[in-house]
Amino acid sequence: MTIGNAEHYSAKETEEMAMKINSYLAFNGQCKQAFEFYQQVLGGDIVMMMTHRDSPAAEQTPTDQLDRIMHATLIIGDNVLMGGDAPPQYYSQPQGFSVSISIDDVADGERIFTALAENGNVKMPFGRTFWTAGFGMLIDQFGTPWMINCEMTDRGHS
Repeated sequence: MTIGNAEHYSAKETEEMAMKINSYLAFNGQCKQAFEFYQQVLGGDIVMMMTHRDSPAAEQTPTDQLDRIMHATLIIGDNVLMGGDAPPQYYSQPQGFSVSISIDDVADGERIFTALAENGNVKMPFGRTFWTAGFGMLIDQFGTPWMINCEMTDRGHS
């Protein structure tokens, strides 16, 4: 990991600055449906799903936004996917990024791709490429861009 000018940090200092970077997805009122769908497709556990109504900020929230999701967390193994419904005045369609899933099993990668693509928009059909045993790009039904990448392995999946 490089933080600023890496040569200024000792190995111990760099290790102590270790961090995790997680995706945080913004939705326009569909966060609950999206996270329930992602859990169904990807597995894992939704460990938090808080509405504005259930938050300490409920009294400051417009009544038409009380049932929107303030924060959701889906944990899949060591991975964390977070999100919430953006206030309407701050929501914009996602662009310029993709949530990337790397997986060894090509059949499972294709299953995930197909499920996420349902009612969405396929940008690059799932298939073998020069760098991977399976790869595809899509925008799901909730507007989230995804890339599914199946690593080349020597386990019979390539």
